[in-house]
Amino acid sequence: MSVDGTIAIRINGEHRRVRAGLTLADLANELGLAPEKVAVERNLEVVPRSTLAQVRVEDGDELEIVHFVGGGDIAANDGWPENDRWEVAGKRFTSRLIVGTGKYKSFEQNAAAVEASGAEIVTVAVRRVNVSDPKAPMLTDFIDPKKITYLPNTAGCFTGEDAIRTLRLAREAGGWDLVKLEVLGEAKTLYPDMVETLRATEILAKEGFKPMVYCVDDPIAAKRLEDVGAVAIMPLGAPIGSGLGIQNRVTIRLIVEGTKLPVLVDAGVGTASEAAQAMELGCTGVLMNTAIAEAKDPILMARAMKAGVEAGRMAYLAGRMGRRMYADPSSPLAGLI
Repeated sequence: MSVDGTIAIRINGEHRRVRAGLTLADLANELGLAPEKVAVERNLEVVPRSTLAQVRVEDGDELEIVHFVGGGDIAANDGWPENDRWEVAGKRFTSRLIVGTGKYKSFEQNAAAVEASGAEIVTVAVRRVNVSDPKAPMLTDFIDPKKITYLPNTAGCFTGEDAIRTLRLAREAGGWDLVKLEVLGEAKTLYPDMVETLRATEILAKEGFKPMVYCVDDPIAAKRLEDVGAVAIMPLGAPIGSGLGIQNRVTIRLIVEGTKLPVLVDAGVGTASEAAQAMELGCTGVLMNTAIAEAKDPILMARAMKAGVEAGRMAYLAGRMGRRMYADPSSPLAGLI
């Protein structure tokens, strides 16, 4: 402690001096943050929110403070198909389209796209609180977590440890156990590192998490994820943000046939016809972000994606006609003049 009664700490990577004797709750209040709306990690250990008013800040502490964004109730949807719901980890949903919350020009545009898409789930990255401007707008100001289910993800994590640490903080912030896990192998392709992904899935499942897992389009890897505790399989259609569409329909179909878990194509979809194609393969749903956010008209594309997912689902349920090598006339030939 210095002669002026302050101590040196780091908050979200920033060096700061604060008054000695502060509790973590006191510190949050001094930063303009509500203690009940943040999660705090102190020296790599998550501090239970119930103890923030008792734990005192010590000289040299390294703190991470992340946003509270919370879960949400499933919004009512009386449209088609009201009886064609899907379930993951005990929660039921009508919309089979999950959308991301990155790359939009503004929170307002993001919120409008979510509404247009009809999505009931949005993925959210767990990020540090802006301690320099705690009153800065946050996603929860625009997308109500009481109406839309927030699915915290580990976007940007390249090790199992980082992903696990991120989701522990997310659970402390919002009480989540349903989460999206992705552990990336390298930055160029953003392909998943399946060794780290499997290890992290097993650890998280043992800790009570219900991980929906981003993975390669490999039916063997999908089966192993199911065995170690995944609650949904999320194979890539193509590299994240590429918009290349589904590159291997055969393996996606094999994953669908080989697991009892929900299968959602995650990454690579670029337009509505590709979303429909994923659903026609029997997938439970589709997750996308860039395809909507980087469209020339994101709101219109969100509507298109909603229609594409619904059309693909209806076509799958209807069952397509068989393929033939030669023409087969639609009108009967008998009675021709």
